[in-house]
Amino acid sequence: MITLLVTATLVLCALFALVYLLARKLDNYGVVDVAWAYAFALLAAYYALAADGWPVRRALIGSLACLWGLRLGTHLLRRVAGHHPEEDGRYQQLRRDWAANFHGRMFGFFQLQAISVVFLGLPFLLAARNGAVGLHPLELAGAVVWLIALSGEGLADAQLNTYKRDPANRGQVCRRGLWRYSRHPNYFFEWLVWMAFFLFALPAAGGWIAILSPACILWLLLRVTGIPMTEEQAVRSKGEAYRAYQRTTSVFVPWFTRPDPHDRHPA
Repeated sequence: MITLLVTATLVLCALFALVYLLARKLDNYGVVDVAWAYAFALLAAYYALAADGWPVRRALIGSLACLWGLRLGTHLLRRVAGHHPEEDGRYQQLRRDWAANFHGRMFGFFQLQAISVVFLGLPFLLAARNGAVGLHPLELAGAVVWLIALSGEGLADAQLNTYKRDPANRGQVCRRGLWRYSRHPNYFFEWLVWMAFFLFALPAAGGWIAILSPACILWLLLRVTGIPMTEEQAVRSKGEAYRAYQRTTSVFVPWFTRPDPHDRHPA
């Protein structure tokens, strides 16, 4: 297990160093998001091939992780390419925040992304090393949750892309489909994917450790690079329209909308 982890870490750190050089050449650091998603597919494929668990389980967890990583990576690639040379607002903000030592700190950021892939990919390794013959009910449940989560994430992304393609919606807030019930349905289903990987890894020896992956993803989405930075950028670009959206719509878990208290007028 240690050999697999060390090899994966060294290879991914080297690959992300190359991605950093590409980002500098393009002058667009948003490509790290694309590399991060694709890296999970690469990592899962490596574990599926190199680990010593039951071959059917290795093939299944490898396929689930690869399909998710490739879908997300391709979606992000289209988004970055569609806006290039304009950079994602989050990275524009990091340029300002890290102006004193931007390139050094950004290189470190890229390396942290590589390490995060190895850490978050623990469910893939734990499942791929599970030698038990036959699929556990928890693994079957994980596969079902994965299918629901991947479908939801894909639908949320498609609905937002369709909305943005209409020039009449420029500068407006998408409140259609899943976006009517959550300000970040894509993030919610992204987290649900990781819950599926946790369920799949749980029957393995030490499988409980896999809870760290969805827990960390939830923390990142709610407190660090996900929702906070996305909402700051949305408020900057959409102003009061987005503030009204915040007052009426669930931030994460899809739920019914609530009345806007600012719309209430005294009798």
